[in-house]
Parts: sequence; structure tokens; C-alpha cells
Amino acid sequence: MAPLSALRFDTAFRPEVGKPIELAPGLSRITAPNASAYTFTGTNSFLIGKKKFALVDPGPADTAHLEALDRAIAGRPITAILLTHTHRDHSAAAAELAQRYGAPLWFGGGHRLSRPLRRFERNPIKRSCDWDLIPDRTLFDGETIEAGDMAVTVHTTPGHCANHLAFGFGDMLLSGDHVMGWNSTLIAVPDGSMADYFASLDNVIALPYLQYHPAHGGPIADGPDHAAALKAHRQMRNEQLLAAVADGATTLGAVVKEIYPTQPAKIRMAARMTMAAHVEYLEERGALKVSRGIFGMRLSVT
Repeated sequence: MAPLSALRFDTAFRPEVGKPIELAPGLSRITAPNASAYTFTGTNSFLIGKKKFALVDPGPADTAHLEALDRAIAGRPITAILLTHTHRDHSAAAAELAQRYGAPLWFGGGHRLSRPLRRFERNPIKRSCDWDLIPDRTLFDGETIEAGDMAVTVHTTPGHCANHLAFGFGDMLLSGDHVMGWNSTLIAVPDGSMADYFASLDNVIALPYLQYHPAHGGPIADGPDHAAALKAHRQMRNEQLLAAVADGATTLGAVVKEIYPTQPAKIRMAARMTMAAHVEYLEERGALKVSRGIFGMRLSVT
């Protein structure tokens, strides 16, 4: 077995926002102007096809972005609008564009939690989810669909959220938010699931796609290698969490302060959400004991 590569994040990517960029024959990227701490340089929308297209992740309902998509499509047929998932930075424009182009919406079913809410619990990203969007067709793992004038295989990749999908064709995978090159993926329970995320990483690593095109950031040249490094990174976070608790960090806030001592506030907020997912993962495996109440959780090693 080849040695595991070190995880390297590409934060130098600078897209030409609003301009269609041909990535390969039959695949173009148009980046939306919604850069932020959580979306990096903005949401990447994709057009699959040559003479007719499928539009993947139409992104935010931003006038400039919708106009950019219109220019890129240039009056050619849209056979379907595909979503990797129903977080609004990917899906807010979907219903409007489905009506404009007379195209059906295809994705992995309505937005849903990865597990039911516990007592006193809330979904920290509830407002970022497109709860009311209903697919015209629900896509399932392993099926091949006609996207524009190209055959695309659907792969279910839950973890970041329950209805997350990736789309594969040729040697390329549109990996959505499951595998990104600029950062590790936010897992916010109960919207997402760390156990599902690990399982989905194993699944995509075994698939026959080399180059990944994520929904935020630039292309990943060796997708399986990068995904394996992301898995090792998340396993390292498990070990750091257990070590922090063993050293006396009994609350989630104390764990985040121990592992992320110098990160800015917005990054620490995302880190706190993902650490909560790690806590749940380790608890399910008997490595961590968690007591929950109205004022939060108390942690101890088993």
C-alpha cells in the first residue's frame, strides 16, 4: 500500500466569478458571487453536456449569478436541474430556474435530518436548509441518468447532510460539499452525521474517478488521495478530542478551545459544530461518555 499523503488545502484558488470556465469537454463551471467564510470563493454551478445541458447546483438566488447562468446556457435546452444537496447556497435558485427553463428538479429527496432531534436540541443550520423544495425525481445510488446529452452516475454521499449526492462521469466526480480542496467539510449534527461522512469517504475513494470538482474551490487533481487524507485528518481530530477530554476538557467549548486556540470566531463556530459531530461519533463507538442537559453536554472518557 502506498503511504498516505499529507493533507494539503488549496486556498489559492481564484475563480473568474460569473464567467463560464470549460473544465473538460462537456463540463463547465460558473462560480457565484457569494464568497464567505463558509462558501470560500463562492458556490460553483456546473453545466454538463455539449448541445443540451443539465445544470448542477444553481446556487444562490442572486441576480448577477442568474444572469451569468443565462449567458452560459445561451438559449440551449436544459434537460434537468440537479442538486448535490439542499443547503440554500446550492439550491436557493433551483425552483425559479426550473420554471424559467422548463426543467425538472432531480436530487436525493427532500431535506431531512440525519437523525431526530434530541430533547433540548436544535439544528444549528436550520435556516440554511431548503426544507420546502421537493424533487420531481428522487435520485438513488448507482443509477445512471441522462444529464443533458451525457450519461452520469449518481452516488449517494450522506454525511455533510442526509440527502447529499455526487455525480460521476468519465474520470470526473462532482463531489459537492463532500470532498473539497480548500477545507474539510462542515458536519453539523443532527443535519449531518460523522459516521455517514466516514462511510461516504470510503465509498468515493473506491470509485473509479480521479479528478474531483467540488462545489466550492478549485479542482482536486487526485481526488481519492485527497479524500483519504481528509479521512486521516478527521481521525486525527477524534484522537485530539479524546486527548483533550482525558486532560480535563469536560465541555464542548473547552474541547474547541484546546484544539482550535487561535482560530477566528466564525471558524471556531464551524469547528464547534463539527466537534459536536465527532463527540456523537465517539459516543456511538463507546469511546466517550456524554451526559446531556438543558445547559449542554458533559464529556468524559470511558
